[in-house]
Amino acid sequence: MAFAVDVRRVSKRFGSLQALDNVDLRIEAGEFFGLLGPNGAGKTTLINLLSGLARPDSGELSILGHDVVAQYRESRRLLGVVPQELVFDPFFTVRESLRLQSGYFGLRRNDAWIDEVMHHLDLTDKADTNMRRLSGGMKRRVLVAQALVHKPPVIVLDEPTAGVDVELRQGLWRFIQRLNREGHTVLLTTHYLQEAETLCNRVAMLKRGKVVALDTMKNLLNSVAACRVKLRLSGGLPAALSPQLVEQTDDAFILALSSYPALEAVLAQLREAGISVLEMSLQQADLEEVFLQVVGQGKGEP
Repeated sequence: MAFAVDVRRVSKRFGSLQALDNVDLRIEAGEFFGLLGPNGAGKTTLINLLSGLARPDSGELSILGHDVVAQYRESRRLLGVVPQELVFDPFFTVRESLRLQSGYFGLRRNDAWIDEVMHHLDLTDKADTNMRRLSGGMKRRVLVAQALVHKPPVIVLDEPTAGVDVELRQGLWRFIQRLNREGHTVLLTTHYLQEAETLCNRVAMLKRGKVVALDTMKNLLNSVAACRVKLRLSGGLPAALSPQLVEQTDDAFILALSSYPALEAVLAQLREAGISVLEMSLQQADLEEVFLQVVGQGKGEP
């Protein structure tokens, strides 16, 4: 069976800027996949290549087995893209915009699905409102609806919740998760790392156009540390525990542990040294920690 998204040795350059550098990426059908990276890492360039808005300098891309260059029409029908930019036609209402979008894919009498999409994105009461009268958050909801109007098996979300309220964010993710459970493949880019950690099964991280990490969410989180423990002690930290020390404040030590059972060994060493634990709290490793460790705090591409 073909991959939902298949990217093979893809490179793309804009002048002196190497936007993508020999990228390999394969996403299974039905996955909820995260594509992360700092600004300028190449995420949007890759999405533009997948949607046919740009062509690769080298390499191949396909959607469910259809080459995005040689079989553009077929691959585009299989793809729904929510762009990062707010792009809309100011002369139509919300419903008219969604009907027009349906027409681009040869769909007639699609109002039942349009109504359902508007309902899930809380657009029903704006159905007859002109697009230019909507707020930025409402316009973004319409962009999401346009991407879903032809029920694409592969959904690409490029920063879909940037600048929108919490209510939309929660409603959008409930709807997208439902579509994912029904078999739709989802590719998400976001700077809200907590969203990616909650939603995505696997994650790829880009830096300066290269894939620098690709693994399941569980494995990525475990690659940093199973957990961290914050200790406030009656004395100093024994030298034997120094290799696990990652941060020290005026009154507390934060240790990185490879597993939860390792905490017992830490407590045993403290007892042996005659040091009492005055306060203790456990902190689970999160995706932000992995992200900073893998891609650093640089700005991606120059």
